[in-house]
Amino acid sequence: MEAEGRVPGPPLPPPSPGSGGGAGARADAPAGAPGAARGPPLAAAAEVLSLDDEEDDLEVFSKDTSLAEVNLFSPSMPISPSSMINQYKIEDEPELRDLFITVDDPESHITTIETFITYRVVTKTSRGEFDTSEYEVRRRYQDFLWLKSKLEEAHPTLIIPPLPEKFIMKGMVERFSDEFIETRRKALHKFLNRIADHPTLTFNEDFKVFLTAQAWELSSHKKQGPSLLSRMGQTVRAVASSVRGGVKNRPEMFTEMNNYMETFSQKINVLDKIAHRIYKEEREYFNEMKEYGPIHTLWSASEEDIADSLKGVASCIDKCCKATEKRMAGLSENLLPILHEYVLYSEILMGVLKRRDQIQGELDSKVDALANKKTEKDLFSEEIGKLEDKVECANNALKADWDRWKQNMQCDMRSTFTNVAENNLRYYEEVKPFLIAMLLLQWRSPRVVCKEKFCILVQTCVSFRTSFCGEAVILILTHFKQNVFYLCPSS
Repeated sequence: MEAEGRVPGPPLPPPSPGSGGGAGARADAPAGAPGAARGPPLAAAAEVLSLDDEEDDLEVFSKDTSLAEVNLFSPSMPISPSSMINQYKIEDEPELRDLFITVDDPESHITTIETFITYRVVTKTSRGEFDTSEYEVRRRYQDFLWLKSKLEEAHPTLIIPPLPEKFIMKGMVERFSDEFIETRRKALHKFLNRIADHPTLTFNEDFKVFLTAQAWELSSHKKQGPSLLSRMGQTVRAVASSVRGGVKNRPEMFTEMNNYMETFSQKINVLDKIAHRIYKEEREYFNEMKEYGPIHTLWSASEEDIADSLKGVASCIDKCCKATEKRMAGLSENLLPILHEYVLYSEILMGVLKRRDQIQGELDSKVDALANKKTEKDLFSEEIGKLEDKVECANNALKADWDRWKQNMQCDMRSTFTNVAENNLRYYEEVKPFLIAMLLLQWRSPRVVCKEKFCILVQTCVSFRTSFCGEAVILILTHFKQNVFYLCPSS
């Protein structure tokens, strides 16, 4: 297993009286030294997302330790899992929400043609445009896709929240497994609530129909959309616009947005791959460590002189497994979904920018036609005026939504990486006493020990691949000085 996938921290000193009981970082340790106080994960996350010109391969992200060597903690500030959250507590601006949506209760439906899952969508609202204050409908994944397409059609330059992918990626769980259904339910719940929180999308008429109409009413409403020929015409115009090439007079702001999103897409995809690789290595580490407990238990049956110590080691390993499993659950629930959501967001943003360029490209083509056809000046002037207004509206809408999306992205990333750092701190604080207890069980009383068994026990400590090995060796050497040990004649 690669070392870069997991970098365990050194054992922390016991809390001094009056220190609040939290495991604090050593403020006097030199920067970069083992045990030195590390900068908050916010600084590392901000540097990763700063979109500078550093290399983009996996080695840069996995081996570059400079991101974590900035110490921003003052000596007087308590460093503990609870205090980290207090330092970076995200306080949302007070908002008066009037639309609450819940997606739950998935049900499987089997027909002669297909098998699909429906989800219950419960809406509670105090808005006047709704006939009642509470609605309950059932929707399938195809209905969510329809809603997203209608929102993109009505608001081509707004950032529509992403939906989870329809198809299962290689190596993922089965389509109708409980784990997959629950993951999709959470993503659909977040999708609807992001729309409800959006200042413009929340008042979309199709969104209201999606939340309130029964299944047969929704099917009837879908048929009222544009005809096939109309949709084909829109597709042909979009393709023709893309063939014409880039726009001539794109504002600098949107050029910067496009460059930002190209770099952001590259970075977030690398982060997503690294996060999945870390989770895979954690899972392999967990599966490997699970085997050590039974091995030590069986070993204790054949070694009567150290049976108690081996049973203690097995117990400590089991507790470490539970802590590792809890940490893996935190990664799969808090880190992986957020990163993958912003991978999808990057694709959506690139599509939004392309649609804005298509609108401006249409304006540019009319301007060129006006210059070439003076006789049609009046007609084109009217169309140009409308398109100029349309471009201005598109620009204003995208500017406002860009700032809002960027703020939400930074907020989500900050919260996510703070959460991961919290889980890591809790993990090492939870595992430390078990490992120290394991050593004390093996060396608490003087006895005759042969060199071969001594080496096996030391190698057992080292096999944990943690940074507590240094402390283990110190304990063993100290015990040698305080007690008289004899080596077997065979040694």
